Amino acid sequence: MEDSSKFLAKDLINRHKDALVANYAVPNKEELFASISRNIELNDATLVSHYYVDPLIQEITENTGGFVGDSLEMAKFGSKCATQNLIVCGVKFMAETAKILSPEKNIYVPTYESTCSLDLGCPADELKIMKDQYPDRLLVVYANTSAEVKAMADWVVTSSIAREIIEELDLQGEKILWAPDKYLGGYLQKETGADMILWDSACVVHEEFKASGLRDLKKLHPDAGILVHPESPLEVVSMADAVGSTSHLIKASKELDFNKFIVATDKSIFYKMAQISPEKEFFEAPTGGTGSSCKSCAHCPWMGLNSLKNVDECLDRLINEIHLDKDLIQKAKIPLDKMINFNV
Repeated sequence: MEDSSKFLAKDLINRHKDALVANYAVPNKEELFASISRNIELNDATLVSHYYVDPLIQEITENTGGFVGDSLEMAKFGSKCATQNLIVCGVKFMAETAKILSPEKNIYVPTYESTCSLDLGCPADELKIMKDQYPDRLLVVYANTSAEVKAMADWVVTSSIAREIIEELDLQGEKILWAPDKYLGGYLQKETGADMILWDSACVVHEEFKASGLRDLKKLHPDAGILVHPESPLEVVSMADAVGSTSHLIKASKELDFNKFIVATDKSIFYKMAQISPEKEFFEAPTGGTGSSCKSCAHCPWMGLNSLKNVDECLDRLINEIHLDKDLIQKAKIPLDKMINFNV
């Protein structure tokens, strides 16, 4: 498969960079916060947001009793909350996962445009062809995939539990077909020694982090710790003081004995890191380009399509609902439940 940046249409890149230049400044923040809070009460709704969305969305989510976390934590919280309507601020597969785990609820997204390069890079029909070529292997898929892909999988994993599940399957003598992230798959293969065949796809954000730039930044901040998400290239991962999921990196930023951190994941995670460790400094790991030449600029362009304005519009009108076929939900729930119940 080609570089994951092929999924970034020029207009999306431009809109994304315009939003970055705005530096999260919203002239009518108080007005939008008040409207969102009011619509949550009126429409029996709850916000759940990912660590990678605009910090202002994370702030209003917490202010209104919602939840900020990783994709699985978001879906779990949504299934337990009392409201009928759930607004998922993140990307499409996260909303689909919430619908799979809570089919009785109404699940909405601020925009249908918000997707994921890993999801786009792993079409269900193409993965089925590869799966049929390896009938002796268990299909283990990353959560960053469509409901259709999850429905054909033996296991679904998130980055927070992938290593433990792969290790257990390897101990059982199972051979694995992994999809879609080749860097996370390569990291798991290296760490566990499991027999894995990898689908060839990548996250457009994490793929841009470069070891050479990271080394240069480390020279400027020799006393900084390095935090890396395992969707990054292995050369970048090898430089890390801590490697793991978004939740793991946030925990490491608090617990590790550093006052500075260079962070190789989406920079919107700084909101939560700074919240729990306000005395510490956080720096973006360098990407493959700067200014006009970078594609992601250390921020997912699809996550960036979530805004206070479209969150408010979604809540006000209850638009952009996620619909999944009942049979698809039942099939996709099987491997998700296996993950949720693993080592419980």
